[in-house]
Amino acid sequence: MAKKVVSSSDKTSIKDVEPLIEKVSVAKKTVSVNTKSVKQTEVQASQDVVQSSPVSTELNTSHLNPVEVYSRFSDFDINLFKAGKHHKLYELFGSHTLDYKGVTGTYFAVWAPNAQVVHVIGNFNGWNKNSHQLFVRWDGSGIWEGFIPHVGHGETYKYAIKSFYGEELEKGDPFALRWEEPPRTASIVTHTYHNWQDEQWMKKRIQHNALTKPYSVYEVHFGSWARSPESSDQFMSYRQMADVMVPYVKDMGFTHVEFMPLAEHPYYPSWGYQITGYFAASTRYGSPQDLMYLIEKFHAEDIGVILDWVPSHFPGDAHGLFRFDGTSLYEHEDPQKG
Repeated sequence: MAKKVVSSSDKTSIKDVEPLIEKVSVAKKTVSVNTKSVKQTEVQASQDVVQSSPVSTELNTSHLNPVEVYSRFSDFDINLFKAGKHHKLYELFGSHTLDYKGVTGTYFAVWAPNAQVVHVIGNFNGWNKNSHQLFVRWDGSGIWEGFIPHVGHGETYKYAIKSFYGEELEKGDPFALRWEEPPRTASIVTHTYHNWQDEQWMKKRIQHNALTKPYSVYEVHFGSWARSPESSDQFMSYRQMADVMVPYVKDMGFTHVEFMPLAEHPYYPSWGYQITGYFAASTRYGSPQDLMYLIEKFHAEDIGVILDWVPSHFPGDAHGLFRFDGTSLYEHEDPQKG
């Protein structure tokens, strides 16, 4: 039975995986894959607001099937994945908007080796558990995938998984780049494109991280550091923090700021330690691009950014990684051991 331990090589990244200091950038059947007619598109959308498309009764008016057989995985990717040595799986798993045969849609890929069947459900199909079934790969990798036409940026979705034992589960995407704001629990189709403006700082970053120089770190729990000036019940956004926290940290003389976990977590009092979305910055405070903006502002003042990454506080939320395909896929079978 396939198992996986989440490793530090799979950590969340917005601008490529970096060292410790820096950013947060059915029937099982054989299928043949054609990737030649596909081109990747970078969908530019609002950085601040994600709006889900309304339910449509005419989703697919093109010549394509509701779910097309398609893969972004090469044989080399699969070999690395099986060996546990693929360090950029976030570029393949999850949801990715693209054009296929002249039609814009979204490619979905999820690892569920012990599932009988996997469907994608969301606003786009009225959360129908029987309408958009993914295809399992022929190579024994346990990957389910497919291209769904006309599903684009801002769509909310989950995976409806029927386990080997017949249990029916609804799970968020382990590789989602954005989630609904808690207490809602769906994943969101999005992108992390950003026109970075910190090239000069990145070139000289090694000087800031050098062991020959002293450094001081200001550790922050984002949600409790300050509240919105409009209401004490509202969090400050990433962009609001850029105007307040950056000058404060600079005036205090710190060389780095360290954020307690910002990866998506449903339970706020956990301080971010009970993570369900390792590849998504918390939507409580804004969009991925908003966080990138905050990081750029720190860099502009020669302040490095450290992001805490915590795999040890494994939560048991039903929509998360816990017993993802009906087995302990991402966790130890014995909760006392991992």
